[in-house]
Amino acid sequence: MYTMKKECSVRKVVNFLGKKWTLLILLELYKGNSEWKRFSQIKRNLDNITSKILSIRLKELERENLIEKRINTTEFPIKSEYKLTKAGKDFVDIIKNIKKWSLKWKENIKTCEETDCKDCEF
Repeated sequence: MYTMKKECSVRKVVNFLGKKWTLLILLELYKGNSEWKRFSQIKRNLDNITSKILSIRLKELERENLIEKRINTTEFPIKSEYKLTKAGKDFVDIIKNIKKWSLKWKENIKTCEETDCKDCEF
């Protein structure tokens, strides 16, 4: 029987990307025309995510260099905004491949098939 070693790159990546909401947060940062998104925008577009979990996942993604955070202190209230890094944008291609696989093997959603993830309203 083969067991995966802790040094396995797939195991390390899955340990943080496999957590609930992580892929959807990355996808949400990719969607739309605005490169930077506020915490409240992300939360509003992800039904049922709690502020606590969103905050934790954003910190994890920032630590893994998939997103970048900036804080705007020139206005009140202070705004925290997030965007995908180059690595995060690269990872969106993997999410799009998951979509292709899902459309081929699991789901038959015509609107999803015809819409780029960037323009998705769901």
